[in-house]
Amino acid sequence: MAEDESKENEIENDVEENNIDVNPEETLEEIPETDLVPNLETSTTDNLLLPRDTLLSAGIHIGTRMKTRDMEPFIYRVRPDGLFVLDVQRTDERIRVAAKFLARFEPSKVAVAASRLYAHEPIRKFCALTGAKPVIGRFIPGLLSNPLYPNRIDPEVIVVSDPRADAQAVKEASKVGIPIVALCSTDNEFAGVDLVIPTNNKGRRALAVIFWLLARQILRERGELSIDKDPTVPIEDFEAKLSRDEEDT
Repeated sequence: MAEDESKENEIENDVEENNIDVNPEETLEEIPETDLVPNLETSTTDNLLLPRDTLLSAGIHIGTRMKTRDMEPFIYRVRPDGLFVLDVQRTDERIRVAAKFLARFEPSKVAVAASRLYAHEPIRKFCALTGAKPVIGRFIPGLLSNPLYPNRIDPEVIVVSDPRADAQAVKEASKVGIPIVALCSTDNEFAGVDLVIPTNNKGRRALAVIFWLLARQILRERGELSIDKDPTVPIEDFEAKLSRDEEDT
């Protein structure tokens, strides 16, 4: 048990080291005005799933100071401080595509994995609404690939909150041949990933908004929620709760 806790802490530390000095709680007021200007290529059809200001205030467009070649098509601009900014229109498009895809599967055959702390509560709420299987914290080796493992699960598709932090889940899903949907920031690579949702995958509010939107769209695609209705669980309930120390900070 102590060994497992040590490994889980090691994973969390690695996740934090890769945050590239990005403030996940950056508010709309703190974002430079130039970042709030809509993409001129898409502004004429700005029919987003949520108002643009809501998406921006949650920071879903905030990337890191690193960029991979894989993520270049989803990057709108780079700020003077070197921070890469994602195109919210592309994020919106990919949420729609991912929802259509995931809605095809039986709910119990969808697994959602996250080792990153801020993704735990969003995933719990997402799975409670959609019927998917949550895999929270350390992804146990063999959970997908070892038929002798007593707690083995057998999903037909898996969603991961960060393909780097959830590398074990990606590795095993690829090994057994099930499709992988991944939330990817500017510093992620696509190796093993079948469907990318470009977004801030480190921020507390960004993760809440993305998983809430994905849940809503899946329910609508299934016909379980009308097009003009929202889930009974509000976005705020999807947010990871801050510890007392974090609140004081």
